[in-house]
Amino acid sequence: MEKQWNLIEVLRHSRHDWLNKLQIIKGNLDLNRIERTKEVINEIIIEAQHETNLSNLHIPCFAEVLLKTNWETHSFLLDYEVLQDTEVAKINDVMITDWTTSFFSCLDQAIETFHENHLSITIKLEPEGFRFFFDFSGIIRSKELIEKFLKTPNSVELGLVTKEFTESELAFEVFMPKL
Repeated sequence: MEKQWNLIEVLRHSRHDWLNKLQIIKGNLDLNRIERTKEVINEIIIEAQHETNLSNLHIPCFAEVLLKTNWETHSFLLDYEVLQDTEVAKINDVMITDWTTSFFSCLDQAIETFHENHLSITIKLEPEGFRFFFDFSGIIRSKELIEKFLKTPNSVELGLVTKEFTESELAFEVFMPKL
């Protein structure tokens, strides 16, 4: 069952993340590592820009899933990026959110739990809709489980196209047409 987040929990996790970032900056300053400090600050700025772009896509349910994923118990670390070439179109937020949540669950079951697993999602806005690029690297224990998921009717309906699939990498794209 999916955890329901309240405002206090969201603020607690957000504050924890910011304190960690500030400690990294402070530690680098204490060690007089000015260039590394600048790099960390630039990484924080880029991450904040991605959060802003994600929040401005008018898909609040999907944005919420991505924003809280790293606070939950998953066997992978998530990052995301939004590429904007065009104006934001309206897409089916519930459909992409439900599908992505199901994919995360499948991925958790199919990958090595205590390994450095990484999932990157790139969202590209196009005149016809949104294209989502999913790129996983890590250890996949059960390719069969993922293959089965990628062939479900919902995946097919989303026009999923697999680009690469090995024991250590999975890359595919999904297209959501505008409404």
